[in-house]
Amino acid sequence: MSPNPSAELLDNLLTVTGQATAVREEVRVWSMSGVERVTFPDGSTAIFKYAKEPFDSEDQALRLAHTLGVPVPQVHASAVLDGWLGMIMEDLGPSVREADDLDGVAAAVVLHGTRTAPPLGVLDQEPLRKLPDRALEHLGRLRKADRWQDADDVEDTLGRIAQATESRSAGATLAPFGWVHSEFHPTSLHIGEHGWRLLDFARAFTGPGLLDLASWHGTIEPPHPVRLRVFLEQYVSAGGTPDALTPRGGLTAENWALGWHRMWAVEWFMEQAIRWIDDPTTDPAYIKAVRRHLSDVLHLFAI
Repeated sequence: MSPNPSAELLDNLLTVTGQATAVREEVRVWSMSGVERVTFPDGSTAIFKYAKEPFDSEDQALRLAHTLGVPVPQVHASAVLDGWLGMIMEDLGPSVREADDLDGVAAAVVLHGTRTAPPLGVLDQEPLRKLPDRALEHLGRLRKADRWQDADDVEDTLGRIAQATESRSAGATLAPFGWVHSEFHPTSLHIGEHGWRLLDFARAFTGPGLLDLASWHGTIEPPHPVRLRVFLEQYVSAGGTPDALTPRGGLTAENWALGWHRMWAVEWFMEQAIRWIDDPTTDPAYIKAVRRHLSDVLHLFAI
């Protein structure tokens, strides 16, 4: 894949939108994507976002969400160049405050109440059950590359979890089942003068909405089932389906959600390590995160 072609992408998008030039200002940039504010000669502004695979179809998800009535920033133009997506988007301006739990449940109720959309990938019981096996495949590739050699414990733990997933994955399609944002955190919810907008749809899919609710409080701290139970009850009170509180897979709704969210994160981290980032210098950080999350899964799934 070619080096980051953001300058050329922006030039293409400026042409499409009828703008001659724009002044770029970085908002947030990392190795796989970037967000910039661009200012046009007339003083108006827009957001320029660019990202490489697997984040290169966010424009489709945002347009779909917009069409179905989810409050999202409008995509004015998008283009793909050398495996990178570029988008010119509506500039929502500064947020008036940080999103809180009640904002989160309100947004989740709207998103999860939106009809499912065929273009989105599906994560139902079978692919959910296969997450530990997929993680083991990533581990095999890492080891063939002479990496993660001291991670026998990771292999053992994934094997133990894989044996339990037949029963623990039951209930995957209980409501709420549909749109899953998958990066559902307070930082992905913009609270502006004219209401809220949901950002960062690069990894949206169709699946168990409880994964969104489990992700809201992040993964830096240990999982907190009691706090998630309160959040689920707030979600139901705000109009979310009462089935969100239904036990599944032999577990409480909150333990099921937190356990599967951590397992989903483990598989994603390991795929990043071997496929998307593929940088051996990041291995210690990835191994540490994977070990921590796998320990959480064992505890939450009562294995």
